[in-house]
This record gives sequence, structure tokens and C-alpha cells, in this order.
Amino acid sequence: MITMIRMGECSKLDGGSFKFGVTSLECLKLTKFRFELPTPNPTLHTSVEEEPIMTHKNIETPIYLDHNATTPVEPEVLGAMMPFLTEEFGNPSSGYSLGKQAHDAIELAREAVANLLNAQSGEIVFTSGGSESNNMVLKGIVDLTDLQKCHIITSAIEHPAILNPALFLMELGVNLTILPVDRSGRVDPDDVIKAISPRTVLITLMLANNETGTLQPIQEISKVAREHGVPLHTDAAQAVGKIPVDVAGLGVDFLSVAGHKLYAPKGVGALYIRDGRSLIPLIHGAAQENGRRAGTENVVLAAGLGAACRVASERLKADAERIRGLRNHLQERLFKEIDGLVLNGHPEERLPNTLNVSVPGLEGSKILDAIPSLMASTGAACHDRTVKISHVLSAMHVPPEVGMGALRLTLGRGNTMEQVDAAAGLIIRQVSRMQRKNR
Repeated sequence: MITMIRMGECSKLDGGSFKFGVTSLECLKLTKFRFELPTPNPTLHTSVEEEPIMTHKNIETPIYLDHNATTPVEPEVLGAMMPFLTEEFGNPSSGYSLGKQAHDAIELAREAVANLLNAQSGEIVFTSGGSESNNMVLKGIVDLTDLQKCHIITSAIEHPAILNPALFLMELGVNLTILPVDRSGRVDPDDVIKAISPRTVLITLMLANNETGTLQPIQEISKVAREHGVPLHTDAAQAVGKIPVDVAGLGVDFLSVAGHKLYAPKGVGALYIRDGRSLIPLIHGAAQENGRRAGTENVVLAAGLGAACRVASERLKADAERIRGLRNHLQERLFKEIDGLVLNGHPEERLPNTLNVSVPGLEGSKILDAIPSLMASTGAACHDRTVKISHVLSAMHVPPEVGMGALRLTLGRGNTMEQVDAAAGLIIRQVSRMQRKNR
């Protein structure tokens, strides 16, 4: 049974408990529209003594394994941006040559983004990033004159850039359904069918999860959406540039892109809007971006995103194969040497660069704190001597004692086999030390 949250049930989200459908989520705490999933056991923590933190003087050569957080700017991207920081500073709306050069640069970048997504140039809107793109869709598709007649469907493992706008709209009267996921983090298309109602105005589900890399069955869900005449949006921030993303093949109506996830600068993104679909603008003003996003265009960042998309188009297949090989090697080494290691996410249907594993009984943050040369992320946060696992792992029914030991290791173009072997060795040795102390 899928449960729909309505405006009258908001009190349950503020310090109370609420279950989403058949998930095992304990509850959401909504404070100024920011959600937090409390751990089922607030006293859970390890007894491992703190490892001494190395100072910057004795840190080994850093190894960056956090490419799902952000990526470095490619040299080609920087080169494409530089002219618009210096001599080519014109306003794209100006009619003289300097303005026309800026306008042409934006359209060239728009074409590059469209080509990467198999879209038309006119279907691409430049934004400030994935969060703005997501907000444009959620807030732009509802009927502002009668919010209570609108219904949105999303899932429990979405990025806060989806869940927080959805919860905000719920506070204003929009009906909201948050779907459960299975142990691998995937939505069941049958649950989508059950959740659809005559009032459903949008289904929004991410293409790839930022923590586990798990891919959603968007193609299958798009068929459901079309059969019911419901627009489908996917947050593809983590997918674009890592795997082929074809808007026609996926069958989506809206798709969000975040530049800094694919070697472009931070602060730029794009939104694909299928021809024939419309949204109420999030930003009102002049008629830039064909009236869909007001404000003088950021030529510098648009040029950067376009260049990043051109690079991705050229090397996507080769990069994915090489990085998948590195990821698999890292996974094999860790599972061979660490007893009881748990894989979080789908073993096959996931991004080629992403490895999320848990060391049960240990805290991921303490493992990484003791390895300052390794830059990676965890799936839990420590507050007041307690460990709270992420809302993604909670939605996947990962037990707290497993989730608190999560490590998210995400590879990129710059990583080498030598770095992967070094990272594996650092993790294996540190886990071994902590497990011995914890016995």
C-alpha cells in the first residue's frame, strides 16, 4: 500500500512519526523545509578509540575518490571559458558584434548539451545547477491557483534538491506521495502505477543515486507515465557524463543536469524541457532563455558546460569502461581483505564509478578521519556522540550498525590503478587496526 501525504498530515512530520508506504523509514523531521532521518537507535556508537589524526606535514599524496561530490574542471573547459572572462565580455542581448559573439557562444554551448542528451537545442535551458533545475520543474508544473488539486510522486531516496521542494509544496497544499525502495535502492514501477491518481501532475525520480550509484528503471516508469498522461522528470545530475543519457530513449519530459558533476564549474547546470511541455518560470524578468529563465545569461559558465559536454560526448564510452575496471578492482580488493563487508546499492544496475560499502560495527567517518590522504565520503553523520545514517540508506532498510560504517568511494577520469591500490591498502589497514581494537 502506497501512502500519500496531504497538507493536513504535516503535523506528523514535525517531531512525530510517519511511515511512507511499505518502507521501514522511521520518520521525517521537517524544520524550515529541511528533512532529517533520525537513526532508530540514538545511542548507537562504537567503542573504538580515536586514531591520531595526521597533520598536513605527514599526509601522503592525496587520493581523490569523491567524484560524486564534485569533479575538477577539465583543461578544455577552462580554455573555453577564458575568452569570456577577458576580451569577449559582451551582453548576449546586445545587437553589436561583441554581443553577437556572446550570443553565439551560448547557442554553441546549448547545442553541445543537447547533443550529449540526444535532445534539440531549443529544449535546453541553462540554469545555475541541478538544484535550480529541480526547483524549476516542481514549482513550475503545479497550478498555483489550486495547489490542493495537484499531486506529485517522488521517492524516499531522492536528493534534498527534490525532497525539500516537494515538502515545501506539500506545506502549501500539494498532495505528495513518497515511494519506498527495495534493499538495492530501486523503485518498483508497480508502486508508481498504484500511486497515480487523476490529480497527479508530476512523477519525479532520480536517474542515478548520488550515494549508492543505483540506477532507477526510468524507461519502464516512463511507459507508465505516458499511459496515464503524467509528465515525468528525472534528476540526472549524477548520471550525465558517466553513462549514456538519451532523453528520447528514457522517455522523460524533464531532465536536470549539474555541471560540476561532469568536469564543468560549479554554479551552472541545465534543464531539458521536452518540446510541447511548459513550466511557469521560477525567475520572472526579461525574456532570456526563450522566456523560461530571466536574467542576463552567464556566458562564461554556459561555455564551460558546453565544453564539458563536448568532452563527455567524445570520451564517455572509453572513460566508463576504464573507470568501471578500476571500481571493480577496488571492490574486489576490499571484499577479499575485509571480513563482513557489505555492498550498499544494486550490484549491477549502478554507475560505473560508484562503490558504496559498509564495515559493520565501525564508523565510516572514523575510518576516513584516520586516513587524511584519502578524500571520500560516508553515508552517516555524527552528532552529539551518536551516529545517524543517511536517509538513502535508511530507506533501503540498511541496519544502523551497518549503515554507520558506510564509505562512498567514487572514481573519476584522473584516477589510476596505482591510486586505487593505494586507497585499498589504506582502507584495509585502517579497518584492520580498528577491528582489532574493538574486539
